[in-house]
This record gives sequence, structure tokens and C-alpha cells, in this order.
Amino acid sequence: MSEYPVNDDNQTEDLAPMLLPLDAWHREKGGRMVEFAGYMMPVQYEGIMAEHLWTREHAGLFDVSHMGQVMLSGEGLEAAVEALLPIDLSTLKLGAVRYSLLLNETGGILDDLMVSRWPGGLYLVVNGATKWDDIAHMRECLPDEIVLNHLDERALLALQGPEAFAALERHVSGDYPLSALTFMRGGKFELGGVEAWISRSGYTGEDGFEISIPGESAAAVAELLCGEPEVKPIGLGARDSLRLEAGLPLYGHDMTPEADPVSAGLVFGINKRRRSEGGFPGAAHILNALVKGTARQRIGLTLEGRMAAREGAKVFVGDEEVGVVTSGGFSPSLQHPIAMAYVDAAHTADGTALEIEMRGKRLPAKAAPMPFVPHRYHR
Repeated sequence: MSEYPVNDDNQTEDLAPMLLPLDAWHREKGGRMVEFAGYMMPVQYEGIMAEHLWTREHAGLFDVSHMGQVMLSGEGLEAAVEALLPIDLSTLKLGAVRYSLLLNETGGILDDLMVSRWPGGLYLVVNGATKWDDIAHMRECLPDEIVLNHLDERALLALQGPEAFAALERHVSGDYPLSALTFMRGGKFELGGVEAWISRSGYTGEDGFEISIPGESAAAVAELLCGEPEVKPIGLGARDSLRLEAGLPLYGHDMTPEADPVSAGLVFGINKRRRSEGGFPGAAHILNALVKGTARQRIGLTLEGRMAAREGAKVFVGDEEVGVVTSGGFSPSLQHPIAMAYVDAAHTADGTALEIEMRGKRLPAKAAPMPFVPHRYHR
């Protein structure tokens, strides 16, 4: 199985992990709790393999309340945010959700994030392991006129899988039906008597929803959704194996400040107008890389047998070291190991024969297109 990281380099040492609003609920449901990104979180309930396959076939409920939820508002918001992110806000309509990147001055990735246009401002979701650094960075870079509100009193749940819509639709009401939401669209609904912001998005490659609600309502909403026959609680372990099959990178592993969006295969996070105009951190480096290419590229790898390649494993062509694995694990859906790696550009074509060094052995591998399992977003 893919190993979800349970230790985080950004975590402050000697601080007791914080508890999420659903901590007691997870324990009651049999969640095996681990420390991740400064919080105690469930890594699994009945087993990673079973939870993974359940989500692919039915619907899984994930607690992602460790993620940072931020609201930005104020005079001059559009220009201020476009100076910080490579996003085109002129094309981001009310209720729309868009993937973007927080970059340093050399084009390195500080974080990836989701940006939504809410009434009254922009709603951002940033990674839990980096949220304090992200908030500090944004406060430093944004003008004083921009108000940054960390929505730390809110919980965030993700309901993912082909039966997620059916389970959720039974409990929501609003000014328009849930079916009006297509992939990367969101809106305000009432969910079990609780006001919720719901977007059709996620991190599994499946159709699904992310649900922002007040923290004090999280247990009631989780219980309501898991009362549906299609839904089970799912832990961090299956979340990682699902995102790996979907070819989705994990910050701190497949994305770091040493990686740029071009080599990471995340150019779609730089909107078209910004690629021509620039004006965002690291633009000169990134626009040059778009023209000239990069020395290494993030690619997918497929392996035979059962032994999985793990992060840090070296990639070879013959005796030449040509790359390094950044994520790897056994694919429950495909029943063989898969991985992501940064590999020298000359050896990235699909089908290229490679070898991965694990425990003193060379594992045969091939460069493969991603996603490994096709996305099933509702467009």
C-alpha cells in the first residue's frame, strides 16, 4: 500500500498535536489515529485496501479539517491576489473553483491551493502542513487593505466516490439543486439544517464534494452522511493511495520549493493570460522554462510484481542515475505498484524502460501516462 506520511518537517517540535472537531467521532468509529501536520488524524478504520476500493465503488467520507481555510476581501483584492498567484481572476465567476499555486521568486512551489469566488471575497483552501507558513506569507505580501480571515472555526469534509452525489442529495436544499454543480463549481446549501459551502471537487479522481461547515456541526453532519448505505468513513491511508492512482501530486513530496510548475507538470495552474503577461512571483523563470523546457519532469511509473517503490528511491537507466521517486505504493485498483518520479527529460517518454533501486535490488519499471486510473469528474 501507499504510505501516507505521518510526520511533517514543518511541524513545530515539542508541541502536542491538536485535535480536530471530529476527533472523538473518529475514535468512536474505530479510527486508528496518527499524528499528521500537527493534528491527530485517522489513518484507517477497517483497512486501507478495503477503504480505497469502497471509495472507488461507492462513497467515502474524509475529514480534511486540518487544511487551512482562508477568506480574502477588501479594496483592490483582484490586483493584489493576481500579484501573488498566477491566476486570472477576470474569468473566475461567482461559485467557480480553480486550482492555483503559491510560488517563490525563483518559481519554486511553496504550496498548491484552491481558490473559489464567494460572495464578498475569495475563499482559499491551502494544505494543512503548510498553512501557517502560507498565511504568514500572504499577510506579508498582500497590501494592508486586504483582509485575511483564517476560518479556523470551520471544519472541512470530503465526500468522494461514484455514489457521493446520491448520498449527499438526500440531505441538501438550496436556491438551486445539487445537480447544478459540475466539477469545480460550488455554492451555499443547507445540509441537515447546517449552512454549508459545498463544491464539486476533491483529491481522489472520483466525482465528489468538499463541504465547509462550522466545526461544532461536524459530528452531526458526519453522522448524517455515514448513516447512508453508500457512505463509510475513510482514513488518510486510502486518501493517499487514491490520489496516487489519480496522478495528483502531494505537497512536500511531489511538489517542493525546489520544483517549478513546468517540471512538476502543473502548468494548468498558471492561467493562459498570466503565461503571456507574467506579473507573478517567479514569472521570469517559469516563462523561460515554458519556452526552453526543464532538465527533469514529473512522470508516472508502473512496476511489476508486488514490491512498491518508495519516496527517495533512485531511478536508473543502466548504470546512469536519471531520477528519484517522490511518491510510490501498491495500487489496489490495478493490483501492481505505481509511482511518481522526477526523471531526466531524455528518459520520460511513455514506455521508456527504467529501473528503481530498492533495498539493494533493481526493480524494472516503465514510464507511464497519468492518471493511472481515469478521472471520473462530473463535468
